[in-house]
Formats: sequence, structure tokens, C-alpha cells
Amino acid sequence: METVCDLASLRQRINGWRGAGEKIGLVPTMGNLHEGHLALVEAARKRCDRCVVSIFVNPMQFGEGEDFASYPRTLDADQRKLEAAATDLLFTPTAATVYPQGDQAQTRVEVPGISDILCGASRPGHFVGVATIVCKLFNYVQPDLALFGEKDYQQLMVIRRMVDDLAMPIEIIGLPTVREADGLAKSSRNGYLSPAERRQAPKLYETLGVTARALKSGERDYALLEAEGQEMLRSAGFTPDYYAIRRAEDLQPPDPDERDLVILAAAFMGTTRLIDNLNAA
Repeated sequence: METVCDLASLRQRINGWRGAGEKIGLVPTMGNLHEGHLALVEAARKRCDRCVVSIFVNPMQFGEGEDFASYPRTLDADQRKLEAAATDLLFTPTAATVYPQGDQAQTRVEVPGISDILCGASRPGHFVGVATIVCKLFNYVQPDLALFGEKDYQQLMVIRRMVDDLAMPIEIIGLPTVREADGLAKSSRNGYLSPAERRQAPKLYETLGVTARALKSGERDYALLEAEGQEMLRSAGFTPDYYAIRRAEDLQPPDPDERDLVILAAAFMGTTRLIDNLNAA
């Protein structure tokens, strides 16, 4: 595996592969890699001739008072994991490379409607930062396909809409959430949890499961189910941010006869904000 941090080196490698007719897959990450990220790499290796992974902790998607400065940066360990996973190329740009004029002066990409609900309502500007960096990475690498985890379901919807709206010739693949043995979705932020908080954290997934079973049994009082979900989270020691039942295709409020549903939740366990979702089709 080769690691590059500048655009000229990246494009030289990409152009060589492209000239040889090879199919290229991209896995964008912020590093501190876990099994969920490595599952994306494995899927890219199976689908493509070449797999590129990017690691960039993107300042534009962090709000004031969030954990940009303390977000775990573990490049040496990440490189070892990617090497073992047969990654072809690791791209590790600096902020000066990605935002030569600074992120505040950066041209921005916005996906309206879907970006300002749920996590977007709690973290204003977050999905503008996500869409902008992913758009830039797509322009840098020009992959045939890109892979993302379904744990960040709203992010996946934003990226799919961006690709559709901007007619980008990139296939977007979402892979199921990778979980710990007790159901907790794997996340780089799980390391923030204290031992006691870690023991309670799987209650988030358990609560989603309760709501999913109710929906599958035919219950359709969405407001009541959402309120019950929030109360279950509070009883488990969480401070809920949101607990919502939405249409899986576009995250809009569902009609009573809707069948393809997703339950999405964000909640604080102590100071750690956890997100998760579960399909209830």
C-alpha cells in the first residue's frame, strides 16, 4: 500500500489505473478505523480492481463546541489495518491541500431539504461540510463507486442525492451497520464512553428494535411510538436528541400506510453523542 498526501501524486496513480482500464473504488473516512470501515474496504476490493481510502478529519463538518480538536487521530494504526486489508492507496491530505483558501472561504455544496432535518437540525451546517468534502474527494479520485456505512443513514441519503442531482457517474453503495456483540453500532466515538456508559450504550439499539417490532406488527401511531422510544432512552440513562420514524427513501414523515420505514435516533450517553438507525420494512 502506498500513502500519498498531495494531489499530484494521487492523480498520477489514478491516471495510471484509469489508463489500464481498472475499476476504482473509494472509501472516504476520518480515520480511527474500526471493523465497520474495514468491511467497506473489503467490499471495495471485491467489486473493484483498485481500492483507495481517504483519511481526513474535516473541520467543515464540525460545529462550534464539537470534538474536532479531540477527534482521535490514529494514522499509524490505521495504516497497518489498511495494509493488512490489501488497500492499494491511502490518501491523507492536509487541511491546506483540501481548503487552500481556508474552509470558511471554500465553495460549498448544499443538498437542501434532507440536510436540515434530524442530525442537520441539531448540527447546523454539518451536512454542508459532509457534501462539500465528499464532492471534493469524488473530484480528486473520480472513482467508479464509493462505499459508505448505513450507520450514518442520513449522510448516505445526502450523498446519494448529491450524486443524482449533480449527475456524477459514481455508484454509491451503502453497507449494513457493523455492530459489537451486544448490538452497539461500531463508531470512532465509542471510545469516548466510560465503562459504565459503555454498558448502557447498547440500549439505543435495543430501543430501536422495540419500535421496529411494533411497526412490523402493524402499529402506525408514529407520534406515540416516537414518544415511547424517547422515554425508553431516558430510562436507560440517555439524553435523547431525536427519535424519529421516517420514510426510508427520503427521510420525510411517513403516511399511515407506508411500509418502507426507518427509525433513526441520536442521543447523548454522558457527553458522547451516539447515532443509530434500524429499518422496519
